[in-house]
Amino acid sequence: MSKGKRLLIVSNRLPYQLENTEGEFRFHMSSGGLVSALKSYMESSGGSYSQMLWFGNADFNAKEWKAAAEQQPEKASGIKPIFIPKTLKEKHYSGFSNSTLWPHFHYFPTFTKYDHEDFKAYHKVNELFAKSIVAEYQEGDVIWVHDYQLLLLPQMLRRKLPNATIGFFLHIPFPSFEIFRMLPREWREQILQGMLGADLVGFHTNDYVLHFQKSVRMLLGYESKRRIIQTEDRPIRSDLFPISIDYHLFNKSYDKPEVRKIRREMKNLMPGVKTIFSVDRLDYTKGIPNRLIGFERFLEQNPEWHEKVTFNLVVVPSRDVIKRYSENKRRLDELVGKINGRFGKMGWQPVVYQYRSLDFDELCASYTGCDVALITPVRDGMNLVSKEFLASRKDQKGVLILSEMAGSAAELGEAILINPTDLDEIATGIKRALTLPIMVQSRNMEIMQERIRTYDVQMWAHDFMTQLNQIKTLQENRKIREVGPQVKTEIQNAYANAKKRMFFLDYDGTLMPFQQQPHMARPNERVLHVLENLTADPKNIVTVISGRDKGTLSEWLGHLPINLVTEHGAAKRLKGEDWKMTEKIFNPEWRQEIHHQMKLVTHRCAKSFIEEKSFALAWHYRNADKDLGFLRSRELIDSLYRVINNNMPLQVIDGNKVVEVRMTGVDKGSAALELYETHRADFVLTIGDDRTDEDMFRALNSVAYTIKVGTENTEAKYYFTHIAEVLPFFENLIN
Repeated sequence: MSKGKRLLIVSNRLPYQLENTEGEFRFHMSSGGLVSALKSYMESSGGSYSQMLWFGNADFNAKEWKAAAEQQPEKASGIKPIFIPKTLKEKHYSGFSNSTLWPHFHYFPTFTKYDHEDFKAYHKVNELFAKSIVAEYQEGDVIWVHDYQLLLLPQMLRRKLPNATIGFFLHIPFPSFEIFRMLPREWREQILQGMLGADLVGFHTNDYVLHFQKSVRMLLGYESKRRIIQTEDRPIRSDLFPISIDYHLFNKSYDKPEVRKIRREMKNLMPGVKTIFSVDRLDYTKGIPNRLIGFERFLEQNPEWHEKVTFNLVVVPSRDVIKRYSENKRRLDELVGKINGRFGKMGWQPVVYQYRSLDFDELCASYTGCDVALITPVRDGMNLVSKEFLASRKDQKGVLILSEMAGSAAELGEAILINPTDLDEIATGIKRALTLPIMVQSRNMEIMQERIRTYDVQMWAHDFMTQLNQIKTLQENRKIREVGPQVKTEIQNAYANAKKRMFFLDYDGTLMPFQQQPHMARPNERVLHVLENLTADPKNIVTVISGRDKGTLSEWLGHLPINLVTEHGAAKRLKGEDWKMTEKIFNPEWRQEIHHQMKLVTHRCAKSFIEEKSFALAWHYRNADKDLGFLRSRELIDSLYRVINNNMPLQVIDGNKVVEVRMTGVDKGSAALELYETHRADFVLTIGDDRTDEDMFRALNSVAYTIKVGTENTEAKYYFTHIAEVLPFFENLIN
C-alpha cells in the first residue's frame, strides 16, 4: 500500500476501554485476540499509512469520551467511537451476535436463538456503523471490517462507496452449508450478500473458505474458481489467513524480571508437582467441562500421579449475563468442587481454579512455568492461546495438548492433538504429555515455534493487505475488458463504417438463458426480433453457431435468413441452401460405448440426463445437485478417457454443466473461420459463453470483436458480465 492512504479498521470493540475515577479518565487496552493482533499490526506498520482510524462500539457515553479525549489526546487520536442506544446495543451484541450467530457458527444449532427483533437490531447497528464510516471516508481509504458482529456492513458500505477498497475478516468458524442453511432464508441471504460487499473475504482455515464458497454457490448461485467468486458486478476473493500473534513480545517475556518473579513464586508454592495450565474465556465452545472430566478420568486411571500433578485452570469472565454462559459457570464450579472433594488431600489440591482475568505478566508466568498446556475447545475459529504458549517457551520445554477442532490445529500438527469430546483421549493425552521426553518436547517446540515466528501477526496482516491490493488490481483489469460505454462506442463506430459485417452468435447462454431442459429454451419474441432486425440490413451476414442439433435449430430459427451451424460445426445450413453434413462418421459402436458410460453416471446423479445428437453425445448435469453433479462429471470424464482409444477420432469437451463427446476436428472455430474466409467482412463480431466458444474466439481474435458472456478466464477480448446485457447491446447497435 502506498503512503498517503488511510487505514480504517472497523470492529465491534474499540482497542481501549475507559476507566473513570472521580472525573479522571484512564485508557485501558481491551482484552481479546482481535484487539491485540490489530494493535500490534498498527504499531508495526504505521509507516504504510498516513493515518489509522479505528471505529468501534463505545462502552462509554459521549460526555465521558469528550472529557477523556481532552485529558489524553494522544490516546484518543485515531479512535472513532460509535454511540449506540443501550437497548439496541443489547439486542445486537447479547442478542443476535452472541445468542444467534455465535452458537450457530460454532456448531451449537440447538443453542441458536431465532428472534426477528434481534435481527432488526443487528441490521440497525450495522447501519449506524456504515453511516459513521461513510461520513469519515476519504477517496483512497482502505477499510478493513472485522468479525461476526458486522457481517452486513461490507455490503452497506459498498452501496454508498462503490469504488472503495473493502476487506472483511471473520475471526470465528464459518459453518458447513448444512448448518448455515438452518438460518431463516432472509438472514442467511443477507449475511452472505453482506460479506460479499467486501473485495476480499478472509478466514482462518481452508475448511472455512470452502464452507463459505459452497453456501454462496448453493444459496446465491455464484460459482467459485481458484478462490475467486464472480458476482454480477465484480470478482471477489475468499482465502485463508491464519491469524497469529506478536511472537517476539511473548518470546521476550520469558526473561522479564516480573515474569521470572511470578514464575518462581508459583514453583515454590507447589515444589515437585507438575503443572497443567489452561486459560479460556467462559464459553461453552471452549469445552472446559470436558477438560475437567478428562482430567478426572486421568486421575481415576493413574493413581500413581496423585499428589504429583495439579491442574491450574483459569476462566476469564465473559458474557455471563447470557443464560448459557451463567449455566456453564455453575457447571464448572460443580465439577471443580467434585474433583477436589473426591481426590484432594491435605497439602494437595488437584484443581486450582481461578475465575478472573490475568494480566500479561501473570499470563506469561503461567505459560512458562507449566509443564503442559491443555487447550481443548469443542470448536474454535483459531485459538491464539495455543500460539501464545508456544511463543513464550524460550526454554523450548513444555507440551501442548490441542483440540483438533481448533483452527490452529491445522498449523500445529506436532502438538498432541485430541478429540475434545473423547474423554478417554483427553486422559490419555495428559498422561502422554506428562511423560514425553525433554528431547522430544524440544524438537516439537522448535518446529512449531519456527512456524508461528515466520507467520506472525504482522505477516498475517501484510498477507491480507497484499491480497486485497491484488484483487482490486484484478477488478480494474477486468473493467478495462468489460463491454462498457467506451467499448460500445468503438464497436458502434466500426459497425456504422463497415461495408460488410459478419456475426457469429452462440445460442444457449448467449441469446437465451439456460433452462432446466433443452427443449424449454425456445427463442422468445425479443430474440427473434433482434435477429430479424440484424438480417434486415443487407450488409449483415448472421450465423447462429451452436452445440444444438439441426432439427431443433431448424424448427426454432429455420424461417430466418441466417446461417445455422449445429453440433459445433458438424452440420451447416447456409442462407438459401440445404443442410450439409460433415463427412466424419460417429461410428455406432463408439456411440454405444459412450452412451453406456453416460447412462451409468446418470443413474448415480439425480436430475442429470443424456442428449443425443447426430455427431455427438452430451451428458447434462445443470439440474443436479451442484457438488454431486461436478463430482460425477469428473468421474465421467475419467471413464471416457479410459474407453476412448487411439483408433477413435473423438474428443471429450468439459462444457458449462455438460460433458460432451464429439468428433475430433469438428469445432466452432473451424466452422467460423471457414465462413469468414469465404466472405471476408470488414466488421466481425463473435459472442458466446461456453468453453466450446473459446475455439471460435481463438480462430477469429485477429479479425473480430470477440465477446465472452461471463467473467471466467477467456480468449475473448471483451466480456459481458451477464446474459441480460446481450440483447440490449444488439438493440442499441441496430438502432
